Amino acid sequence: MQKTFKANNISCINCANLIKGSLEDDFGEIKVNLDANPKEVTLEIVDESVESKFKEEMKDLGYSVIED
Repeated sequence: MQKTFKANNISCINCANLIKGSLEDDFGEIKVNLDANPKEVTLEIVDESVESKFKEEMKDLGYSVIED
């Protein structure tokens, strides 16, 4: 299922490209909405373990996911 996460510290196209380049091999197509505030990252999440891994990988890149 497609899921959208809000994330901190994403400020420009270079941030979006870093996220895509670093994570698309593991998570498939990733869309970054730079027009939203806070910025949004959308991808296919199949289960909670994938979601947890995605959040951890984002944190490692310096972009923390904002929890609802």
